[in-house]
Amino acid sequence: MNGYLAGRVAIVTGAGSGLGREHALALARQGARVLVNDVKGAHEGSPGRTVVDQIIAEGGAAIADGGDVTDYAQMEAMVARAVDAWGRVDILVNNAGILRDKSFSKMSLEDFRLVLDTHLMGAVHCTKAVWERMREQRYGRIVMTTSSSGLYGNFGQANYGAAKMALVGLMQTLALEGEKYGIRVNCLAPSAATAMTEGILSPEALAKLHPSVVSPGVVALVGEDAPTRTILLAGAGSFETANITMTRGVFIGATEDAAEQVRERFADIADRSEETVPASGWEQYRFELEKAGGAA
Repeated sequence: MNGYLAGRVAIVTGAGSGLGREHALALARQGARVLVNDVKGAHEGSPGRTVVDQIIAEGGAAIADGGDVTDYAQMEAMVARAVDAWGRVDILVNNAGILRDKSFSKMSLEDFRLVLDTHLMGAVHCTKAVWERMREQRYGRIVMTTSSSGLYGNFGQANYGAAKMALVGLMQTLALEGEKYGIRVNCLAPSAATAMTEGILSPEALAKLHPSVVSPGVVALVGEDAPTRTILLAGAGSFETANITMTRGVFIGATEDAAEQVRERFADIADRSEETVPASGWEQYRFELEKAGGAA
C-alpha cells in the first residue's frame, strides 16, 4: 500500500460499483482508511461489502455503510460510523448518483426532483454531515462529482445537467468558506464507461474509458497538497481543467439605446481574448463598477 494518504480517513458514496468502487480502491491503495457507502446495503454479499472485502484482502482498512444520501439522518449516522471506527473524517468523495434521462418535454417533475435530490441534495447532506468536524480539526478535502452534461449540456439530461452544474456552484462557495479552516473543495468531471455509454461508443472506446483511469484524479484532489476551487476533467487517462470565465466586455452606460448597443456590440462583449477567472462572485460587481468609473 502506497502511503500518500496514510493516516487519513475517507468516505466515498455510491462506492459499490463503477467510479465509486474505483475511487474507494484507489484511496485505500494510497493508505487511506475508507468507509464504502452504497445504498444497496452493507450486508455480506452486497456491492459495498464486496469492495470492503477487496480492500481488506489487499491489506487496507475499510468498513461498509448502506445509507441513502437523500436522507440526512442516515448521512449523519454514516459519518458517526467512520468517526467511531477511526476517530475523524478527512476526505469526502460525493459520488452517488442516478440517471433518469428523457427530453425535457417528456420528463416528469418527479424524475427531475429525484435526480436533484440524489446528486445535489445527496452531496449537500454528506457535506453538511462532515463540515463542522472538518472545521474543528482544521482539515478537510471534499470532492463533488460534476459532469460535462452540467458544464456544457447534453440532450435528454436537463435534470442531470442542472444537478451537476449546481454542484459547481456549491463547490465554489464552500471552497471560499472552508479556506481558513484548511478545507479544500474541488469538482471532478469524469468521462467513464457506464450504462449510459453502452451502445453509443465502440467496445474499443469503452475499454479506454474504464473508471479506474479516472480515480488518480480523485487522489490528486484529496491529498495534503490538493488544489481548491478546481474543476478537474478526467477520462481515458487524460486530465484537463474547466473554468467559469468572465470576458473583458464593453462599457455602454445607462443610455436610452443601451439595449440596441448590447445587440449590436455582442461580438465585442463576448470576445474571449482577455477573459479572466473571477476569484469570487464579488469580482463582477467590482469589475463593472470600475469600468463605470466607480469603486466597489
